[in-house]
Amino acid sequence: MLLLNEQEMRAAVTCEDIMEAVEKAFLLFEKGDCKMADRYTASDKGNTMLYMPCFVDGVIGTKMLAEFPGNPAKGYPYLSGLMVVNNAENGQPEAIMNGSVITALRTGAVGGVAMKHFSGPDTYSVGLVGCGVQGVHQLMYACSVRDITHIYLYDVPEKDLKPFISKLKEMIAPKTPEIVICENTTELLKNSQVVITATQARKPLFPNDPALLEGKCFIGIGSWQPVMREYPEAIWDVVDCVYTELPFACEESGDLSQPLDSGALTMDRVRYMGNYLTRKYAGEEIALGKTRFYKSVGMGIFDAMAAKKIMECAKKKSLGKEISL
Repeated sequence: MLLLNEQEMRAAVTCEDIMEAVEKAFLLFEKGDCKMADRYTASDKGNTMLYMPCFVDGVIGTKMLAEFPGNPAKGYPYLSGLMVVNNAENGQPEAIMNGSVITALRTGAVGGVAMKHFSGPDTYSVGLVGCGVQGVHQLMYACSVRDITHIYLYDVPEKDLKPFISKLKEMIAPKTPEIVICENTTELLKNSQVVITATQARKPLFPNDPALLEGKCFIGIGSWQPVMREYPEAIWDVVDCVYTELPFACEESGDLSQPLDSGALTMDRVRYMGNYLTRKYAGEEIALGKTRFYKSVGMGIFDAMAAKKIMECAKKKSLGKEISL
């Protein structure tokens, strides 16, 4: 069995490798070529364990994550966990790797795939609200997909963004876009062609003004619970439809469930990325409208396919340590 740490996982693959794995996951999910159980969670005193198993493409991928909100104050990561890859024919474990790194890489790749398909090829500016681990990975993939010359950042005023910017520059090197810290999200909207949100907000991050939202590509990564919400009602005035991963997203994310409850959004305007990619790669021309919106909630198949790709690439590069249980 192969044991991979964070450095070995990152050295094994490129952004393009993981985006390829994520696109394949979308297509396999659309065809029904996987067995993916609902995400199981167990919570105690505000701390949560999540379990996400999936049978797909010759492997069984199971991610186990611990979300402990109080950890940062104690000097530990908010999110930690393991990713286990088993052989689908005999059930034998083939690899163990860092679960939080899988989450960051595959979610960043989901945003990268959305940007690849929903932003214009001449896109040069991107704005990020929520400057954390997921945010930096979103920008890493954005810079791999488009020739980004300007990055606009916003987070709570009391947050020191110097460490984030330093990490970002390291991750997107040798590219050197101009990086601007915005005073508010209105400034960020006005300057960004693509807007990415990666927060735990429970109230919309932007003014409820359609004129500020129109003509942009939005990629929503936060809002993975019904009580969370990043986008105002006005977004439904400027988008034709929203793309997401699966119907359960309409229950899981407040950015979808809340406007569905209010009537601002109706199910006939909800589309699925797997269906879009299947049709597009079959040669169909699909109208997207002037303003585009992709809302991600994640799926276990992303983890399984990303982990399989990392395992395969690591073996080719002789990375990691073979161990026996």
